[in-house]
Amino acid sequence: MNPALFLFPTGLAFGSFATVLAHRMPRHENWVSGRSHCPGCGHEIAAYDNVPVLSWLMLRGRCRSCSAQISARYPLTELAMAILFTLTALVLGTDDVTQLLLGLVLCLLLVVITLTDLEQRIIPNRILGAGAIAGLVIAIVGAPGSVPERLVAAAVGGGALFLIAMAYPRGLGMGDAKLVGMMGIYLGSALAPTVLAGLLAGSVVGVTMIAHGGAEARKRQIPFGPFLALGGVVGLLAGDSIVHWYTTSFFGS
Repeated sequence: MNPALFLFPTGLAFGSFATVLAHRMPRHENWVSGRSHCPGCGHEIAAYDNVPVLSWLMLRGRCRSCSAQISARYPLTELAMAILFTLTALVLGTDDVTQLLLGLVLCLLLVVITLTDLEQRIIPNRILGAGAIAGLVIAIVGAPGSVPERLVAAAVGGGALFLIAMAYPRGLGMGDAKLVGMMGIYLGSALAPTVLAGLLAGSVVGVTMIAHGGAEARKRQIPFGPFLALGGVVGLLAGDSIVHWYTTSFFGS
């Protein structure tokens, strides 16, 4: 059996952890030792009711204590993380442990950031800072020769979006610029197709909403973090191939 498949259950567990981080960190709650509890009645969730996906299905999406509805985003996030972990291992392989670890940590960060930006319209600095430090430490220990490229990508990519955010604050926020800078540490030269994919996805969704929603849709602010996160997944799984195709097609081998 391919060892990458063992990352599916691992991804389920980290998906559950991602929902905890996304809920507690923006609210400055303890995410290290505090037990999970129902936001409706405050009842602590037992371990047998906290099994990723299965517990939600067994409880039919409701709290055992007060029957309050439990959002479907919890099992969906767990499944998404499991799929991302498995795809990352299948595409990157398991031989280069450093590259694989960077990919898995980036997936966790992107899922947490997507949740916080969708729910609260913020990308917490603590998540971005911790993610940047973790990526640098992993790269320094496992692939020190790649560190200069990663730092340049972070500075150029993050700096470019910082200037755009300054010029057009309604379109981009400083959190988006910081997110691109953090992704540069993980992706290096693959950051270019990452940003391009995020901009393209955001533009398509924005134009579609305006076309169907009219004037009201024009006033609605759309969080851009999830689109950049989607671009991050594209960059992680296909960024190097895209860069290689572009350079060989237009600049020769």
